[in-house]
Amino acid sequence: MAGSTLTSTDLSLSVHSSAPTTSPLSPPTVSKTSFKIGTRTSTLALAQTHILISLLTPLFPTHSFPIAASSTSGDRNQTTALHAFNAKSLWTEDLETLLLSGETDLIAHSLKDMPTQLPRGCALGAAVNRVEKRDCVVMAPWCRERGWKGLGDLEGGSVVGTSSVRRIAQVRRLFPGLVIEDVRGNVGTRLRKLDAVDDNSREGEGKGKGRGKYAALILAATGLQRVGEGERVSSFLSWEEGGWLGAVGQGAVGVEVRSGDEEVGALCEAIMKDGEGGGKKLWFEALAERMLLRTLEGGCSVPVGVETQWEGEEMGMRAMVMSVDGQQEVRGYKKYKIGSREEAEAAGLDMASDLIEKGAEKILGEITLNRKIIEESGGA
Repeated sequence: MAGSTLTSTDLSLSVHSSAPTTSPLSPPTVSKTSFKIGTRTSTLALAQTHILISLLTPLFPTHSFPIAASSTSGDRNQTTALHAFNAKSLWTEDLETLLLSGETDLIAHSLKDMPTQLPRGCALGAAVNRVEKRDCVVMAPWCRERGWKGLGDLEGGSVVGTSSVRRIAQVRRLFPGLVIEDVRGNVGTRLRKLDAVDDNSREGEGKGKGRGKYAALILAATGLQRVGEGERVSSFLSWEEGGWLGAVGQGAVGVEVRSGDEEVGALCEAIMKDGEGGGKKLWFEALAERMLLRTLEGGCSVPVGVETQWEGEEMGMRAMVMSVDGQQEVRGYKKYKIGSREEAEAAGLDMASDLIEKGAEKILGEITLNRKIIEESGGA
């Protein structure tokens, strides 16, 4: 599949150093001068790609980073619930084809959308810019008018839109009186669906004019913020704010590369050593969380949640596995001292093992053997 180049960035400034070191003030020497970045065509994907370029350009000011944006199978099908695909690479496979063919040099992803098992020849090169990890509630206009902010403010029977089984499971457990329905599309499309007025909908029947199908949506807060819709956040969802856990890698921009590409590897190493991108601690978070998920063999159709926080050199990891109906759950929390890739991945493996010992394997086995449970949950 050939990617159509929608936009490009070619910023050239004077070189401030050519010394072959990897410090932020003196990046490694990279002989190639142009690196094409693959990404999706959505506003959010392009915004995240420009974030990546903004980190690369100061370190490699004489290099250019054109964008090759193309649609993926997940973009082309906006009606099928995510669980029905039964695939973990909806947002990445087409872009990886271009990467492996040499048509692009690296890919900018939402890290949470990247499968933990990448195709042969591909690797995670960097994780950057994880400014906001939390999910959030976005209220419909008629709910905001009533001063409602959180899911607990909604009336019984109110419809909440989400396309994540992890979110569905937590809503079912924490707010069992709410109705969950699937909602697909990019951020702008979902907001338009939320704001649409439908007086014949379940929400409109007998309850007055001006209401639509959905009372609220649950979205990743960072996605709203990156497309300039941060003011739509009504409330946040996190462990501290309601006992809620986010997705593995949520909020970070993931950089996928070809295995063994030393020049692209040098770019990735430089932006992770630069504190503007989040540094090594963010890299260790990404490695630990992805190892957790890989060990549990979870994906878009398995409710696995995680939250990592740092206290000095110790990383606290809180994780959860939950049944889709919200009736069963296993949680764990541990602290790890991490200073290397190996220690980060060992932490993720240890947390996964802890959850399995507590019963996660039984929950995951039931989900795998009975996909009908997921299909009847109203979304993915």
